[in-house]
Amino acid sequence: MKYKQIKWLILFLPTITIALWEYIRHEFLLSYINMEMGNILSPIFVFIVTFVFLRHLFSILERMQEELRVAKAKEAARGEREKLARELHDGIAQSLFLVSVKMNKFGRRNHLEHDADFQKIKQTLQHVHEDTRQAITNLKYVPDEAAFSWTETIYQYVTELKRQHIMDVGLEWEIQEETLSSKEKVELFACIKEAVMNVIKHAKTNQVWIVAWEIDDGWICQIKDLGSGFTNEAIHSSKGYGLQIMKDRARDMEWGFTMKKIDNETVVQIKKEGK
Repeated sequence: MKYKQIKWLILFLPTITIALWEYIRHEFLLSYINMEMGNILSPIFVFIVTFVFLRHLFSILERMQEELRVAKAKEAARGEREKLARELHDGIAQSLFLVSVKMNKFGRRNHLEHDADFQKIKQTLQHVHEDTRQAITNLKYVPDEAAFSWTETIYQYVTELKRQHIMDVGLEWEIQEETLSSKEKVELFACIKEAVMNVIKHAKTNQVWIVAWEIDDGWICQIKDLGSGFTNEAIHSSKGYGLQIMKDRARDMEWGFTMKKIDNETVVQIKKEGK
């Protein structure tokens, strides 16, 4: 039912109701209901009929208005995301590319191709450039919530990792789709991506494992690698931005977060327990 039709029904329903009641009363009920009783029953009957039907119409109208509000909010958010993506692309991304070109020229001119510090700076710049490009992609891509599949997203992400970074990624995902809320899916996926990016940047390995399983009152997700990573002392003293982001996300979701070195294995663990 369209918005305009609902408004017309709300406007005319009381009039139609009283007209029908008066017609039926005078044509069929005068021998059973006298005029005085009919006059008393008229407002009661009109109230009951209009209350039942108008309540339903109002609920439809409210639902339509809420859907319109949500659609407008999503459109506004999409516009802001696209605007921010353009600003990142036209500003930071292009500036980083220009700096990278100038650094390569500077390195060749000063014969720094084999200088360890220079190569480390180049690698850092490349990581920043990749992070910026990924941020632009994330801003441009707004998943369709109705068709959003958590499991499919995880497998697509692993495929992209293998293709873009030539990594050996092991995936054992046993958390059921319905176990996670929409917000949990978004936040957990962001933590996984941040943990994997830390492995790519710092662990000096091309092997990583993503393991997740359900427990009696929640679930556990681990991201593991065999790279150089951190010592347990460095983990506790680290003030890295990526690590802090994961801690903050986990805290906001009331999840447990740990990162520790077990033998030669660095393990990032995110755990949800029942309350």
